[in-house]
Amino acid sequence: MARTFYVKAIWDPEAQVWCSESDIPGLVLETATLAEFETLARQFSSELLAENLDLHGPVPIRFEASGGFEVLAA
Repeated sequence: MARTFYVKAIWDPEAQVWCSESDIPGLVLETATLAEFETLARQFSSELLAENLDLHGPVPIRFEASGGFEVLAA
């Protein structure tokens, strides 16, 4: 079975962007929206796995998003 890689989107409240954490060599992302993050993660993961690790075909990737927010309790 193929190794499972991971990509995590972490919300940076100061910068107001999603930043990446990943074990895919060379994958560094910073986006304004989570949808954009996922799109770019899919695109660049494919390219970087092929270029940097000579992997081809289906590769399992675990995707997570982590963030938080505050609310004003009524």
